Amino acid sequence: MALLVEKTSSGREYKVKDMSQADFGRLEIELAEVEMPGLVSCRTEFGPSQPFKGARITGSLHMTIQTAVLIETLTALGAEVRWCSCNIFSTQDHAAAAIARDSAAVFAWKGETLQEYWWCTERALDWGPGGGPDLIVDDGGDATLLIHEGVKAEEIFAKTGQVPDPTSTDNPEFQIVLSIIKDGLQVDPKKYHKMKERLVGVSEETTTGVKRLYQMQETGALLFPAINVNDSVTKSKVSLSSGQISKKLNLKIRT
Repeated sequence: MALLVEKTSSGREYKVKDMSQADFGRLEIELAEVEMPGLVSCRTEFGPSQPFKGARITGSLHMTIQTAVLIETLTALGAEVRWCSCNIFSTQDHAAAAIARDSAAVFAWKGETLQEYWWCTERALDWGPGGGPDLIVDDGGDATLLIHEGVKAEEIFAKTGQVPDPTSTDNPEFQIVLSIIKDGLQVDPKKYHKMKERLVGVSEETTTGVKRLYQMQETGALLFPAINVNDSVTKSKVSLSSGQISKKLNLKIRT
């Protein structure tokens, strides 16, 4: 795929649609912070102690203005962050531009093809020769899936020399996943093992992703600890109910 990573003047990697939208994104991020006092309070309370100092966090979560507030909270607490979206249509390009310019490595734009989507996921997981992230914030389980499939392919390659065959499946999206892993084997045949060994754990907030995690746990295939955010009290009692109320209020305000 003819996609090239770009870099800011400070050397931070990114790939977004339009960096000229960064100022607009910054304005909306500042507005969103007013409506997200919990995260802003975390910065005030825990920022001085830097609890995430040195931590590498990869996110595969809708790259929206609200996610931008989360990302900048993580960086304010000391983390290094690489981010991609978990949906090809959900990215707000001005949010991606602002974060790419000011805060973290972002690989996301609205209207990605499936090939571009998985390229972005792979870039968000790739921290260079030192392995992968310490933590993953996953939404839908695709980042988790890529690591598991990568480890599986590397083990087969180490034993037999066989590389993944994209034509072995009729699923067009999984063909792309296998192609990415196949290409990676030529560069570093232990790439995904290094990610697995460094990874402390993953959080997952969707029903689909959690179901996949439980299936892997039952078969003994789950490679690292996972936190089920989807069934947490916070999400069911606060996020879902309050989120619906907030959406209705915002709709009235904007109309």
